[in-house]
Amino acid sequence: MYLIEDKGGAIALMMAALLFLGTWPAIVSLQERRGRLPQHTFLDYTIANLTAAVLIALTFGQIGDSQPNQPNFFTQLSQENWPSILFALAGGIVLCLGYLSSQYAWAYVGLAVTEVITCSITVVIGTTMNYFLDGQLNKAEVLFPGVGCFLIAVFLGAAVHSSNEADNKEKLSNCSSDKLSSAGAPGDYKNGSNEPNEVGTRLADVAEDDVEKDVECGSSYESKSKTENSKAGTAEYLLELEMRRSIKVFGSNRFVGLSLVFFASICFALFSPAFNLATNDQWNTLKEGVPNLVVYTAFFYFAVSFFVLGIGLNIIFLYRPILGVPKSSFKAYISDWNGRKMALLAGFLCSFGNGFQFMGGQAAGYAAADSVQALPLVSTFWAVVIFREYRKSSKKTYILLACMLLMFIASVAILMASSGDRHS
Repeated sequence: MYLIEDKGGAIALMMAALLFLGTWPAIVSLQERRGRLPQHTFLDYTIANLTAAVLIALTFGQIGDSQPNQPNFFTQLSQENWPSILFALAGGIVLCLGYLSSQYAWAYVGLAVTEVITCSITVVIGTTMNYFLDGQLNKAEVLFPGVGCFLIAVFLGAAVHSSNEADNKEKLSNCSSDKLSSAGAPGDYKNGSNEPNEVGTRLADVAEDDVEKDVECGSSYESKSKTENSKAGTAEYLLELEMRRSIKVFGSNRFVGLSLVFFASICFALFSPAFNLATNDQWNTLKEGVPNLVVYTAFFYFAVSFFVLGIGLNIIFLYRPILGVPKSSFKAYISDWNGRKMALLAGFLCSFGNGFQFMGGQAAGYAAADSVQALPLVSTFWAVVIFREYRKSSKKTYILLACMLLMFIASVAILMASSGDRHS
């Protein structure tokens, strides 16, 4: 079994995990913006996620000779370690629920803001739990200032979202009425009611009809609109993007999106402590003489529960979709190859990112490994480069965005500096 036993190697793994975990949400969000149904994308992603976990277990988990206190992957599968397995399974379940929720939240409140809020709350709660579970392995005087930086980033992220929303509303309000009627308009609620305005309804209806026609043919919806030719940041671009995407957000209640964000945050805050308990048995649940689960075996069980729940829920969502997403079928999913390679890539990136995070955490402390939750550094970069978010926004939005990114850079440096040495 291959083990990372020094802080330098652990930090290198954390940096790789940060890159991978910050990139895969951008890939999944891009598929939704291009009209691919989230159920189809998540099914592909889930399959790739388990495949990568098995590869990690069969390679890193089988390298070298098996030892009594550090058995190889196959050796440990037959041992009586069910209490630890249950913790690993629980970690996979809450992470799956978190990813499912955030997939829809990305459409409602944007990739960058969703990642900022979820990751910051994850660090504030999860890192604190991991610090005490690891017996204060990490340096508190360094660790908690880093946590404070994440907490500040929460408020900055909320301010960025609010400022950018105001910018978009101003753009749309200045859009000429003929363009609104031809492309559709944001269905803001009439007089604070739950009924969207007529123009917004037409937009949703037209898009939904096109989606259903495409789903029947077994392919994902991709609008024939001129989004590619529209200038990023303009009202026309925002309207045409709404026509293409599979999750319609104009006229929706933003409270739904924020509720999904905070639910995902709680799930993300729990998965790392659950994995910590699975590999280190701080609560002494294993029988005497039974070795702790090694990180690769725990990650395998973690990925199995993620796979079972992810596949089961998304097959249900094919026929009983949520949040206004069009219906589909398993046959349509099998036939939908538009975007499948990218969805599979996202699953591999996420699985390797999680695996590297756990490997680094086992060596240097899971509290320090939570530095990878600064993935908004990466996802915001992709949001700007790929999705062209924040184009033509106000000076206030740009200043807040810069401050938010600086806080994440500081938090990554501080949290990694708090790394300890579990083996010593």
